[in-house]
This record gives sequence, C-alpha cells and structure tokens, in this order.
Amino acid sequence: MLGFAGFSISAFSQGVVTFDKSKLSVITSTGQNNFEVEVAVSDQQQSQGLMYRRSMAANAGMLFDYGALRHIQMWMKNTYIPLDMIFIGPKGKIINIVERTIPHSASIISSNGRARAVLELNSGTVSRLGIKTGDTVIHSIFR
Repeated sequence: MLGFAGFSISAFSQGVVTFDKSKLSVITSTGQNNFEVEVAVSDQQQSQGLMYRRSMAANAGMLFDYGALRHIQMWMKNTYIPLDMIFIGPKGKIINIVERTIPHSASIISSNGRARAVLELNSGTVSRLGIKTGDTVIHSIFR
C-alpha cells in the first residue's frame, strides 16, 4: 500500500475512507476467474488501500486505478494481509506479478514498466488460479 500521513490508526479502523465495489474477471489459459473488488481511485483511497484490515474474502480484492500509464510503486507498511500484486497495463494485459508479499514490509514493490492499475488479491491466489503475465483483466476501467 502507498504510505499516507495525516490519519491515525484509529481513523483507518473506523473506515474514514470508503470504496465503490465492482465486478472484475481475470482470464487465464484455464478459464475465467471472477472477483468482487473495491476500487481505489482517489489519492486518499490509494493511500489507505488494504491497510489495517485483518482479512479479505477469497473472491475479493482491491483494484488501484491510476487513470493513465505510469511506473507504480507500492509497499506493505501497515498491511496485515499477505497479498499477490498484479500490475496491469493497457487494455487489461498483466505486465508483471509479485506473489506472496510480506505484511508490514517497507520494501518497494514495483511495476516492470508502465502500468495503469494494480490488482491486489489474497496471497496464493495467483498460484492457485494459474494467473500469469500476459493474461487479461476484464474491468470497466480498461474499456
């Protein structure tokens, strides 16, 4: 998650930032995998992300939409859930994946090139579903 100063831990736990939810699919060589994701669009939403949450449903995730292609850097500071991060380029194509990120780590996790969005899923989801670089993410932001 991107770091965000100005909010206390209690402010995050009280749900200061809310997210719209939408449907998203990842198309792999073995089929279509459906998720319900929260969409982080504003700076405030992207800064909070999944920080301070203790769990996430198996078919849930968070989609960070940056609105344009850019080099994206994330971290896991204040994030309790181990995650798989999927960096997505133009037209929903997956450009790189970082699996099994380490909770609370301040290490930078980067896109390999310019990406439009990042999809965060529970750790192990990428491996379990066989999601790979070059697969396609279907969501309204990629139309």
